[in-house]
Amino acid sequence: MELLRSLEKEQILEILSDVLCSHCEDLLLARISRLRKRTEYERDDIEYYRDRFDTPRNGHAYEFSGKRYGMQDDSPRDYFQRREYGLIVERSRLGEDSSLSYSHRKRPKLTPHPDFEILLNDGIGGESPLGNRLSKEQKEGIRCSLVQRKRDFTYFENVEGRNINVLEGLELHKRVFNVEEQRNIVDYVYQLQKMGRNGQLRGRTYSEPRKWMRGKGRVTIQFGCCYNYATDKYGNPPGIMRDEEVDPLPPLFKQMIKRMVKWHILPPKFVPDSCIVNIYDEGDCIPPHIDHHDFVRPFATVSFLSECDIVFGSNLKVIGPGEFLGPVPITLPVGSVFILNGNGADVAKHCVPSVPTKRISITFRKMDDSKLPFKFSPDPELVGIKPLITYSPPHKTKTGHDNLKSSEIRQDDRRSF
Repeated sequence: MELLRSLEKEQILEILSDVLCSHCEDLLLARISRLRKRTEYERDDIEYYRDRFDTPRNGHAYEFSGKRYGMQDDSPRDYFQRREYGLIVERSRLGEDSSLSYSHRKRPKLTPHPDFEILLNDGIGGESPLGNRLSKEQKEGIRCSLVQRKRDFTYFENVEGRNINVLEGLELHKRVFNVEEQRNIVDYVYQLQKMGRNGQLRGRTYSEPRKWMRGKGRVTIQFGCCYNYATDKYGNPPGIMRDEEVDPLPPLFKQMIKRMVKWHILPPKFVPDSCIVNIYDEGDCIPPHIDHHDFVRPFATVSFLSECDIVFGSNLKVIGPGEFLGPVPITLPVGSVFILNGNGADVAKHCVPSVPTKRISITFRKMDDSKLPFKFSPDPELVGIKPLITYSPPHKTKTGHDNLKSSEIRQDDRRSF
C-alpha cells in the first residue's frame, strides 16, 4: 500500500489497464462499489447539512428526518451525532460562516466521537471551542435531539383486586448532561458538601448522620425546603417543615431545571422549586418508600458518578441492611434524568439498594402550594420557562426507545403529563 501511495494517478491507471485475473477483477469491483456507496453517503451528508442549517423548512431549522445511515450498524442518533460532530469540527477549523453554500466548502470529515462535545454556555458546562459557529438555538436543538427517551415501562401487579401497570408514568431520559457538564455539577456538589461541613449553609440545609451500620449515613443537602423524613424528637411528622429555613436553590441547579423544562423532560406547569442532593458512599442506600404528597408529581432524579439500580414494586421486601427485593430493577445511567409520575410514583414503592461505589443524585421536586414554607417566595428565574419549539414529537420504536420523526413543529406542541 505504501508503494501504491507513492505512484502518480497516471501510473495507477496504467497498472489497472493491464489484464487482471478474474479473482482480482471481482475484488477490485467490490472495492469500487464500496467506495461509490461511501461517496453517496458523503453527498447525502452535504445535502442534509445544507437543508438543516441553511434552508429552514416550514420556518424551523431543526427537522430530523434522516433515512440513510453512514454505517450499517449506526442507529439514527449515532449517525446524527457523527455527522454533527464532523460539521462542527470542520467549521471551527476553517472559521467559516455558517451561511456559506456547501458548494464552496470542503466536505466535513465525519469522525466518530464517544461523547457529544457541544457545550451550551448556560451555566452548566461552559463554552466549548467546538460548535462556536452555531447559534445558541442551533446548539440546544442538536443537544435536545440527542436525548434518548424511554416511556414504555410496564409491569402488571394485582393491587387491591385490580391488575394494573405499576410502572405507568415512569420515564428515563438519557444523555441529558454530557461528561463535561457532569464534572462541573459533581465538583459543585463537593463544594457544597465542604461548605456544609464548615457550617456555611443555613439551618438544616446540610445533614451528615453518623454511619452506625451498613446503609445508614447518606449525606443530604436540601434546598428550597426542609423535609423531615421521619417523626423527629419533637414529635414533628414526616413532611415539609414549614417553619424551618434552608438555603434557596443554587444558580447551577436552577440552570439544570431550566434545561429539563426546555428539553421536554419536565412540564412547564410543574417547575421544581426545591431539591435534595444525596451523596452516597459505598454501601449507602434508600429504603423502600413512596415520596410524600407534600410534593406534587412529577419529580426528577439526575444521576452522577456511577450508575445504579432503582427497584420498583407494590410490595418490596427488606432482606438485610441495605438489601431489598423487588420485581423491577431499572438502571439509571450517569447524566440521565429519571421521571417519577403516575402509578410509578403513587402505587409502586421504590428503593435504591446499597450502592457498590460512590454516587451522587439530585432530586428536583415542586412543593404543594398548601405546604410551602412560611417565608418562601417564588424564584423569578424559574417563572415562564418555555419548552423548545425546535423539538420534534417522538415516536416509539420496537426497542421501546423514542426516535425523532419528521413533522411540522407547532408553537403549541407540548407533551402532556
